[in-house]
Amino acid sequence: MKKKLNVGIIGYGFMGRTHSNAYRRVANFFDVPYDPVLQVICGLEEKAAKAFADQWGYPSHTTDWRKVIDNKKIDIVDICVPNNYHAEIAIAAAQAGKMILCEKPLARTGAEAEPMVQAVEKAGVANLVSFNYRRVPAVTLAKKLIDEGRLGRIFHYRANFLQDWTISAKLPQGGMGTWRLDVKAAGSGVTGDLLAHCIDTALWQNGPIASVCAMTETFVKERMHTETGKVEPVGIDDACTFFCRFKNGSLGNFESTRYARGHKALYTFEINGEHASIAWDLHDLHRLSYFDHRDDSIVRGWRSIHVSDGDQPYMGHWWVPGLQIGYEHSFVHQVADFLENLGKGQPTSPTFREALATQYVCDAVLASAKKGTWEQVKAGE
Repeated sequence: MKKKLNVGIIGYGFMGRTHSNAYRRVANFFDVPYDPVLQVICGLEEKAAKAFADQWGYPSHTTDWRKVIDNKKIDIVDICVPNNYHAEIAIAAAQAGKMILCEKPLARTGAEAEPMVQAVEKAGVANLVSFNYRRVPAVTLAKKLIDEGRLGRIFHYRANFLQDWTISAKLPQGGMGTWRLDVKAAGSGVTGDLLAHCIDTALWQNGPIASVCAMTETFVKERMHTETGKVEPVGIDDACTFFCRFKNGSLGNFESTRYARGHKALYTFEINGEHASIAWDLHDLHRLSYFDHRDDSIVRGWRSIHVSDGDQPYMGHWWVPGLQIGYEHSFVHQVADFLENLGKGQPTSPTFREALATQYVCDAVLASAKKGTWEQVKAGE
């Protein structure tokens, strides 16, 4: 029989659901060396925590995250809470010898994230940051094509992540539903929330970013705070655009906003190389667009690759060719990779240290926007 790994998830919101689903489904579709078992869910409110535990099959629940870490049965601590709690929980979990999965971004700032990296490395515990879009099969296929050299030298990398849910000035900041608008909880706005995804994928596909030049805007300057009941200044960025230079010499162009009316979650990237280009759109996440200049001129053009065949990333574990999968499956892939690599004694990317590189880019972006200057990105060790 496979060894069981008991999982404690801290946070029962949107990400708590996606992670719970991943642990429950992974062994049904992947031959992983361990059997993850949902053991305890932790959340702020007793009634909600119990309801979540009943719905997802957790035998226990708590409102104190320290009890999850102190529980000797727990092998994996999964952090799905607002960003301002990540560091304290992760460091305590590492010191207790727990394996850790942490939602993105790793922390609110690079300075806050550095002790987290030090803690997991000192303890020698397996760790992973949940940048799930890496594990959408079409995105993984894009990485494979780049690594095979099909694009040749990379010239341009452009990405955007557009939403429209915060346009109303009546929307409050703070609290369970709108903590992303509270700078104390989130650290930043679209930079740490949405662009962090774009940056992580870009670093993975195209290598380190050397320098950035950014601008940000906060369109609604004041909002009611749910915890104080007072109208308070808004400290997060509602929109951000930045240019960058990658260390491989290519140029980058990134944009994110929560003020693009009509877009709920438009995440796209396009990469232009010497020989070929690739493009991807979250709204059509099972397709990868590909153009190869080496094709005969009479048939040269953009093609749409339907990523559903068994020889394409992850798809051999799911249905028959032609049938696609969705957003939630990226989290299943994440857990599958984590467990498989754990069995091999190997780390799973992005580790805390790799996610720190994304944090450093976010820091440089925000600093550049504040100063109105180009900023060098801090190099990791």
